[in-house]
Amino acid sequence: MKTILITGGTRGIGRATALLCAANGWSVALNYVRDELAAEQAVREVQRAGGKAAAFRGDVAVEADVVAVFDAAESKFGRVDGVVINAGIVAPALPLAEIDSARLKRMFEVNVYGAYLCARESARRLSKDNGGRGGSVVLMSSAASRLGSPFEYVDYAGSKAALDTLAIGLAKELAQQGVRVNAVRPGLIETEIHASGGQPDRAKRLGATTPMGRAGRPEEVAAAIVWLLSDGASYTTGAILDVSGGR
Repeated sequence: MKTILITGGTRGIGRATALLCAANGWSVALNYVRDELAAEQAVREVQRAGGKAAAFRGDVAVEADVVAVFDAAESKFGRVDGVVINAGIVAPALPLAEIDSARLKRMFEVNVYGAYLCARESARRLSKDNGGRGGSVVLMSSAASRLGSPFEYVDYAGSKAALDTLAIGLAKELAQQGVRVNAVRPGLIETEIHASGGQPDRAKRLGATTPMGRAGRPEEVAAAIVWLLSDGASYTTGAILDVSGGR
């Protein structure tokens, strides 16, 4: 049985991934930053789905918080076998010329710096040379990284492009350490993140324009993530997997 740490694991794609991990009988460590009630609910849902679960508060953009979350997960479950680096933010649609520096700073603090901190801790703890048992890291990128998201959020798109590069480079660094690193690029998925960007209907509205003619569901992305975490993906590393309905 595996233990999986999921950052931003109590809502949206993170929550769907946790539930699918639980269905496999895996234990799940759920990281969250703010909403304790949602975290408690997610823990109960994972337990009902058949897995062990615990939630740990921490801001991925704060190094001490990241270290503490990994420490707490290892203390609770004994080890971590896989990490889903999923925590991220988006912001209201604006062309770059109208985006202020505070937004840019926070976007890259969370989506890039935070992801790199989590990836670094994963590398330190999973690598066999450091006493780890190997494992799998899945980075949550976005189809925005190759589309650019013009007039909406080129800052978000750029932050996700950094994760594509991280997946390729870190996969090569850790390939001899028993650690696989891959990225998943969701397209228009029906989650709460669109509301946080001021467009709650965005996935449904734009999903109709995709080749498949609909938005995706969090469970469809979770299926790709859980496969990459599983032993069935034992020869897959450095991959970037699009789950975007052909967009």
